[in-house]
Amino acid sequence: MRGVVLAVSVVAAPLLLTGCMSSEKDLDLSTYVDQTEPADVLYNQGLANLNAGRLGEASKKFAAVDRQHPYSEYARKAMVMGAFTNYRQGNYEDAISMSQRYLNLYPSSEDADYAVYIAGLSYFRQIRDVTQDQKEARQTIQAMQELVNRWPDSQYAEDARTKIRFANDQLAGKEMQVGRYYLERREYLASIKRFRTVVEQYSNTRHIEEALARLVEAYYAMGLTDEAQTAAAVLGHNYPDSQWYKDSYKLLQSGGLTPRENAGSWISKAGKLITG
Repeated sequence: MRGVVLAVSVVAAPLLLTGCMSSEKDLDLSTYVDQTEPADVLYNQGLANLNAGRLGEASKKFAAVDRQHPYSEYARKAMVMGAFTNYRQGNYEDAISMSQRYLNLYPSSEDADYAVYIAGLSYFRQIRDVTQDQKEARQTIQAMQELVNRWPDSQYAEDARTKIRFANDQLAGKEMQVGRYYLERREYLASIKRFRTVVEQYSNTRHIEEALARLVEAYYAMGLTDEAQTAAAVLGHNYPDSQWYKDSYKLLQSGGLTPRENAGSWISKAGKLITG
């Protein structure tokens, strides 16, 4: 009986050792270290990886700070840096989500303007060609306008204004693209609606000259000569050397008309707001 016990012991010992080795092998040591490292160490490792261009590793370190040391000062910093790192990697949805989470938790912090800026840049980088939907252009304007309104003296405010101008130009370009589509098909009322939107809402974009000229064309085709003359007059007043004005003048002249502004027209009123 004693011999049997000894035999079992000899057989069991390697099994126990193997089990321990397997258990140790299965243990993710990097996770263990990650869970025990101080917040400042993880955060500085994230910055080092970011500066070295190791964006994936930087993201992991910043996420570890937030996960292992929530609501700490380093977690707050890591969250906004994590948003930036995701933006740099082209993970725009993750960058936006992290920025919004940061703003929900720390709406008045010193980095709040930067979080909004990162979200705005992430929308901006996704703006599509004017032949496609311009949802991202509208989101860019919303985010960047919030930055300008809340932090007008922010170091990011000037670039935010530049991005707003570009996004507005995209929206105007979309309206022009649709308006031209209708104009080519002689659906004049539908085209006028689009060109009017450009004149009234996007008068400081590069599309304003063409929008006024297209209004001349559409109104003239409908026989609404008073509006056509007013559109041409406003165009000539603001852009006297424009080729669009020369073409509009020529069109009116072919029908024995000249530019003449009707002060009661919506075009005349909108024309006073033109700044472009």
